[in-house]
Amino acid sequence: MTMHNNLINGQWVEGKSYAPNTNPSDLSDVIGEYAQGDASDVEAAVAAATAAFPAWSTSGIQSRSDALDKIGSEILARKEELGDLLAREEGKTRAEGIGEVARAGQIFKFFAGECLRLSGETLPSVRPGIGVEITREPIGVVGLITPWNFPIAIPAWKIAPALAFGNCVVLKPADLVPGSAWALADIIHRSGIPAGVFNLVMGRGRVIGEALVQHPGIAAISFTGSVGVGRGIAAACVASGKKVQLEMGGKNPQVVLDDADLAQAVELSAQSCFYSTGQRCTASSRLIVTDKIYPAFVEALQARMAKIKVGDARAVGTDIGPVVSQAQLEQDLSYVEIAKAEGAVLASGGGRVACHTGSGKQGFFMQPALLVDSTPTMRINREEVFGPVASVIRVSDYEEALAVANDTEFGLSAGIATTSLKYATHFKRHSQAGMVMVNLPTAGVDYHVPFGGRKGSSYGPREQGRYAQEFYTTVKTAYTLA
Repeated sequence: MTMHNNLINGQWVEGKSYAPNTNPSDLSDVIGEYAQGDASDVEAAVAAATAAFPAWSTSGIQSRSDALDKIGSEILARKEELGDLLAREEGKTRAEGIGEVARAGQIFKFFAGECLRLSGETLPSVRPGIGVEITREPIGVVGLITPWNFPIAIPAWKIAPALAFGNCVVLKPADLVPGSAWALADIIHRSGIPAGVFNLVMGRGRVIGEALVQHPGIAAISFTGSVGVGRGIAAACVASGKKVQLEMGGKNPQVVLDDADLAQAVELSAQSCFYSTGQRCTASSRLIVTDKIYPAFVEALQARMAKIKVGDARAVGTDIGPVVSQAQLEQDLSYVEIAKAEGAVLASGGGRVACHTGSGKQGFFMQPALLVDSTPTMRINREEVFGPVASVIRVSDYEEALAVANDTEFGLSAGIATTSLKYATHFKRHSQAGMVMVNLPTAGVDYHVPFGGRKGSSYGPREQGRYAQEFYTTVKTAYTLA
């Protein structure tokens, strides 16, 4: 069995213990044993990053750009290999895994360019003979805590800007899927970046994450994960004066109006709700459908769902892989039962299934579930399930659809299917979400534009694109007497 160690100060450091990384498509397949660190590993990683920061933060921008470009190039060159690993450990299909890896490579290459594009301002003072310079500087040692559903893309979109702007990093990846993060750390380690600039500490969130959040040497925390954990991190960071960035939950609406192209609306809904096993924070889980198109839409979506093949994530022809873990599967199934008990009708799927490849391998497979005749107050429409479970809410018109769409504590992504320019324009302006999709799936965003939401979904500056500088830099204003 291959042992995978933590990376601290440019050295691979043995863990205090090790945990298996198991394939959710085949529970007999153990990918490897991954180190389980403790608070002493965090202490060593922060010390290494702190020591490396003065030189790295003032290093030449070309050397930083070259290193990030090299990382991106290797990721892209190995996208099929790494995509297969991602599918094996997380459960999204191999094609989706390859796409995620490619995105990670593109992110590093984008920020290789951002190293060279960081700008400032020169302004005249209101006082004669004085000049003013406004510049951006790195903030210090950054703790990054990433989730299991995008095990290489989300680490990439946090690590790349942090390094590009001169910060040093301690990464704590999701304990459930450490393989992709370890492979990324290995690529970064061999890129020529100085020891201590990037550190990887794997282990339990309540151990490693807690130590990062509480450490006085950490200047900022960027976290993607659950609402409860995120709110606890926010409180701790505010108390200690750390900068904090949070991406948390979603209960994303997909509105379908009477005038929508039915085939298009059905396909984008199927993609949004069920692909990647519904394990995307931008996935639609509330389908808000107006009266006249409601019966035809439900019937057509049921027919589309019947064609979805659930099976081994790495097998040819699989549309949807397994749920990531036993605990997640149990949560998904429990929400189906809760919805039924509250009066929703299970129209399609919703049960545990055997692997459709015929291999007989045991995995966490679930047939996508469609619940109809639900109401906005039901738990299925209030709480994030994070699985292949969608509910349909029937409304009378666009105005009611918009009100229902906004009736949530979350505000990450929202979509509308319509051929009306009037309604599309109004929805883009009045949807209380950070990202809005018109006639497109709610899940799926570009790597060079800002990512984030409103209300309970996000806190702090946006991630990705040029907007990443808002979190990973601090502004300095300097005056000079001529």
